[in-house]
Amino acid sequence: MCLSERHDGTEPCEPAHHPGTVHCRPRAARPTRRRHPRSTCRCRPRARVPRPRHRVRRLADASGRTPGEAGTLLYVHGGGFSDRQPEAERALARHLSRATNRPVLGVDYRLAPQHPYPAAVHDVAAAHRVLLDQGVPAEHIVHFGESAGATLVLSALLTLKAAGEPLPGAAVLVSPLADLTLSSPSLTDNRGRDTVTRQGLEQACAQSPLHGDLSDLPALLIATGGAEALADDARRLAAAARVAGTVAELDLYEDLPHVFHLALLAGPTAATDTFLRRLAEWTERNAA
Repeated sequence: MCLSERHDGTEPCEPAHHPGTVHCRPRAARPTRRRHPRSTCRCRPRARVPRPRHRVRRLADASGRTPGEAGTLLYVHGGGFSDRQPEAERALARHLSRATNRPVLGVDYRLAPQHPYPAAVHDVAAAHRVLLDQGVPAEHIVHFGESAGATLVLSALLTLKAAGEPLPGAAVLVSPLADLTLSSPSLTDNRGRDTVTRQGLEQACAQSPLHGDLSDLPALLIATGGAEALADDARRLAAAARVAGTVAELDLYEDLPHVFHLALLAGPTAATDTFLRRLAEWTERNAA
C-alpha cells in the first residue's frame, strides 16, 4: 500500500515507524548510601529509516573496456514496480551493450509491495552515486528504463537534481508511466489493443514525474508504441520537458504495444533495428 503520494514530481515524506517509547528501569538504592531511586526516564523513540540499496550488477559488456573508459548504461528494469525477470534482463542487456558499445549495469532495486515507494527511487539514485564514486564521469552515464523502470529513472533524475548532484549525460525512457492521475486519453482510446489496463495501473504506487520540475534534466529520448495504453503519457512527457527547456525527442512506433522493444528477445524486427540504431545515435550524441 502506498504510504503517501504526491503528483508534483517531488518525493513525498514517508511516515517513520515508531516501535514505541522505551522505559528504563529505575536503579535500586545502594545499601551503603541513602539515595532516592532515579525516576523513570523516557528514551527517545527510534525511527526506522529505510536505507537505499547500492547493489549494481554488471549484466553485459560488448565494449571490452571499463565503465570509466567507455561510459556506462545504467539499466532499470520494468515489471510493474513489483516483479523482475533476471534472464530476460541479461538477454536484453547484451543487445543494449552491443548497440551502445559500453558496459550495461543493472540496478537491483527493492520491489513493491514489500518495499513501498519511494524505496526503489532511492535505490536507483544510489546506484548512480555508486558509478560516480567509482570514477565514471557523470556525462558518460546513460540511464535506461522501461515501463516502471522508466518511471523510476525519471523520478531518480528529479531526486538527484533536487540534491544538486551531477546528472547523467542522457536518459532513455521506453513506455514510461509518467502520470499516476491516469488522465491520458490513450488509456481509453487504446483499450483492448494493449496488455496494460487502467485497472492494473490503479494498483501502482509511485510519483507522477510528469508534474515535477522537468527543467535542467539530461537529454531525454522517449520511445513508445502507438497502440499502447501509455502512449499519451509519453507524448505529454515529451511536450512538458520541451516547455521546461529540456531536450526531449519522442519516437512513436506505430501500432506496437507496451515495451515493444522486448521483441528483441525473440529475434530482430524492423522496429527493434530502428530502436537500437536510435539508441546508439542518442548515446553517442549526448553521452560520449
